[in-house]
Amino acid sequence: MRTEQLTAKALEKVDFDKYLLANAVGKRAEAIANGAQPLLDIDTTDMKYTDIALQEIAEGKITVSLEG
Repeated sequence: MRTEQLTAKALEKVDFDKYLLANAVGKRAEAIANGAQPLLDIDTTDMKYTDIALQEIAEGKITVSLEG
């Protein structure tokens, strides 16, 4: 899936809140960089952490919500 399609699908999961999506991708990418296991059923060896995080959100593997 192309990045544009992934982004559009991920935006749907966060009610089209770009800030929330960017924040969630950043936090999840950092967690993966620090050793968290990717939740995707594909080989993520050559993927960037942000791409993994974006795909996890788009596939619904990570739930994003506003806290407050």
